[in-house]
Amino acid sequence: MDMQSAANVEAIADPIFATPHASVFSVSKRLLDIVGSLVGLICLATIFIPIAIAIKLDSPGAIFYSQERYGLLGKPFRIYKFRSMVENAEQLKSQVSNEAKGLIFKNSNDPRITRVGRFLRKTSLDEFPQFWNVLKGEMSLVGTRPPTADEIAYYREHHWQRLSVKPGITGEWQVSGRSLIKDFEDVVQLDLLYQTRWHPLYDLALIFKTITIMFTDRGAF
Repeated sequence: MDMQSAANVEAIADPIFATPHASVFSVSKRLLDIVGSLVGLICLATIFIPIAIAIKLDSPGAIFYSQERYGLLGKPFRIYKFRSMVENAEQLKSQVSNEAKGLIFKNSNDPRITRVGRFLRKTSLDEFPQFWNVLKGEMSLVGTRPPTADEIAYYREHHWQRLSVKPGITGEWQVSGRSLIKDFEDVVQLDLLYQTRWHPLYDLALIFKTITIMFTDRGAF
């Protein structure tokens, strides 16, 4: 990230952006995150070996993929996923066309995705290591999609509001089309809609919707 990008990222320190959402202080939401992440990690333990073997047999490289993302109030953290792309995916990104509009990157036939990786993405199994991020308090079960440094370097003022909540494994965007949503402004509006609608029971509703969607491949690539 260049100096200008770093300066833009640091803009989050401005008090105008530093307004945590009420969900950040919710004891019930945190308890739900702890219980849910423990259940998720138990599930991860049962599927880890077959997934790890499949990843290694399908494509050379690490089992896990990690990347710096930005969470609550722009605080950086390292996210973890099962690797679903070739090892040098970031270096090849410039060779892949972006089908999305705005500050997100999507390609429905991204050649960097491995055969096993495509299955992991369609079933959302690649996301399971993020339950560790939830247990640590860096993420929530339900929240916003955590952006990368390249994305927030170009944020405008209204974009920062989406980071008033913790990033989530799932959220409004996940149950509203996933990768079919190709306009960043639509993602922002869904994130802000979640902040308007939020209460603990609403989180449970989104979690149940997400579980239902996991058994389909609608909007996943």
